[in-house]
Amino acid sequence: MMPDLTSSDAAVQPDTQAVTKLCLLAGKIIMQSGGETQRVEDTMMRIAAAYGHHNSHSFVTPTGILFAIDGSSHVTRLVRISNRSNNLKKVAIVNDISRKVASSELDYHEALQQLQHVDKAQLDYPSWLTTLAAAVASACFLYMSGGTWYELAPVFIIGGIGYSCFNLLHDSIKIKFFAEFIAALLIGTLAVAVVHMGLASQLDTIIIGSVIPLVPGLHITNAIRDLMAGHLVSGISKGAEAFLTASAIGAGIAAVLFVF
Repeated sequence: MMPDLTSSDAAVQPDTQAVTKLCLLAGKIIMQSGGETQRVEDTMMRIAAAYGHHNSHSFVTPTGILFAIDGSSHVTRLVRISNRSNNLKKVAIVNDISRKVASSELDYHEALQQLQHVDKAQLDYPSWLTTLAAAVASACFLYMSGGTWYELAPVFIIGGIGYSCFNLLHDSIKIKFFAEFIAALLIGTLAVAVVHMGLASQLDTIIIGSVIPLVPGLHITNAIRDLMAGHLVSGISKGAEAFLTASAIGAGIAAVLFVF
């Protein structure tokens, strides 16, 4: 009769190095996907506690995560965060994995495999769909800002073109603020052209509706949440990033209005 190896393997707990690797991978995915600092720290500490390491410490910033576990074999590791995006689907998946780890529904190897799959997976929406969503959002915000029905079509087109321009530039040159400046410059130019051609009458509402998809709403929200939770370094860093984004958008629009 063959011995039951499954139960004995499941009883073996991962060592401190392995747990640290798992925690850092989960934290890195959340931070890169637009999660707030409190969520990153809470997820890593809950995973560590699930494997018996209740004395863990973390220091999270938008550009790096430092994580340590106390014990007989003290481990401290740092992971660099180089790219950040807004992918809340990955955040939700990692949260679900961490809850299953905490409730012992997943063992270490299953959790590591699922996190590695999420880290490598391309879960972003296709560019045509995000452009369409940006165009629809632009038209909706135009109407909320007091625009008229016949201005919806121009703003729909301008908002879609501006957001598409931002995506193309950001993918090619990797300088986010420059891409936002050029996209705002294009939006302002198209808005002025539409008004001059008589297709719209309210330049301010046209511009407001068209630039809304570029506004860093998630960064501002996370910055405020981090500051309220006491994460001053992360809150100020995210707030500065949101301020630079808003400045790039404002500079692009101001340049057009200054010329015309």
